[in-house]
Amino acid sequence: MKTFETLGLAEPILQAVRACGYTAPTPIQAQAIPALLAGEDVLGAAQTGTGKTAAFTLPVLQHLHKNPTRGKRHIRALVLSPTRELAAQIGDCFKTYGQNLPLRHTVIFGGVGQAPQVRALRQGLDVLVACPGRLLDLHGQGHVDLSRVELFVLDEADRMLDMGFIHDVRRVLRALPQRRQNLLFSATMPAAIVKLSREFLHDPIFIEISPEAPAVERIDQKVMFVEKSNKRRLLAKLLVDPAVEQAIVFTRTKHGANRLVRHLERDGIEAMAIHGNKSQGARTRALNAFRDGSLSVMVATDVASRGIDVDTVSHVFNFDLPNVSESYVHRIGRTARAGRSGIAIAFCDETEGKMLRDIERLLGERIPVDTDHAWHINHGPVVSPPKRQQQQQQRRRPRRRR
Repeated sequence: MKTFETLGLAEPILQAVRACGYTAPTPIQAQAIPALLAGEDVLGAAQTGTGKTAAFTLPVLQHLHKNPTRGKRHIRALVLSPTRELAAQIGDCFKTYGQNLPLRHTVIFGGVGQAPQVRALRQGLDVLVACPGRLLDLHGQGHVDLSRVELFVLDEADRMLDMGFIHDVRRVLRALPQRRQNLLFSATMPAAIVKLSREFLHDPIFIEISPEAPAVERIDQKVMFVEKSNKRRLLAKLLVDPAVEQAIVFTRTKHGANRLVRHLERDGIEAMAIHGNKSQGARTRALNAFRDGSLSVMVATDVASRGIDVDTVSHVFNFDLPNVSESYVHRIGRTARAGRSGIAIAFCDETEGKMLRDIERLLGERIPVDTDHAWHINHGPVVSPPKRQQQQQQRRRPRRRR
């Protein structure tokens, strides 16, 4: 079995990894880290929750540590993220894993004043983690110099596509030097992402971790058939169970999240919503409360959920089934983290039968139906999906050594 020591990481980085209690790399880390350390471009298909942030953070730190520069600091590594929460999480990883290195990083995104971000840029830094909009804004003002970037990471590329950032990504790419190492991570590989990857990845090593990632095996999944009008009462009943230590509840829309929080509070259940219409200050306060355990119930939309990585989440509730079946796997991956088990409960109303069938086809198995609740309704038989495919696979393309 591979360990972090066998991956060839420098001792200061290994010390930081050990301090986090990690001993063995996840599959995506075991495959991506050696390739990146060898100077290869990497195209990774992996869900959030598989350890992919460390899969690029550790080799980026290794490269900067082993190849120091003299003189004023300049941006040598750029990580592009679709959301503020995920950008902040990536910044935390650089802080944690780089705590024993004399490197400097900062995170920039919109929704907050730019003055502190501009000051950090002027002081000089080695790693910049950014959301596309604020990055291009500050670059246009002359505050960001990307001409000497050596490593470029595009994270959550499919979410960039969903949020309409692909044109911004291409504008960022045009500002980067031609000679650099690249990595693209995406949970899914739609045609637009494949096309984008061909535009800037050079002879990449392709690594795929299937949606049926090992963490899913530790999640007890069930579906409850319930009329739409009874969903809120069913959720309130389930949330008062002492077994629910911390829960994330997913809704399809921002307004739906706000409405649900109001109804839960009327039932005496404290909850907070996190979505794109919330100010950055409100989102940060909600996340901090959830992370420190003072808040037990978070209601979130898919976009805002990126970056909610809390090991103590015991339950995930799909109050609304997602339109895109891959989002279901991402949602339930918010539980069963750090080796723990978890429970994922999906509500399916009279309009969501097709969404459930699409999810089950993706999973390769039927989700058990829980009829033991007061609002159960019979949706009839659910079409059985094909057999589960291979849990994990890796394909390598011809590689170009630099």
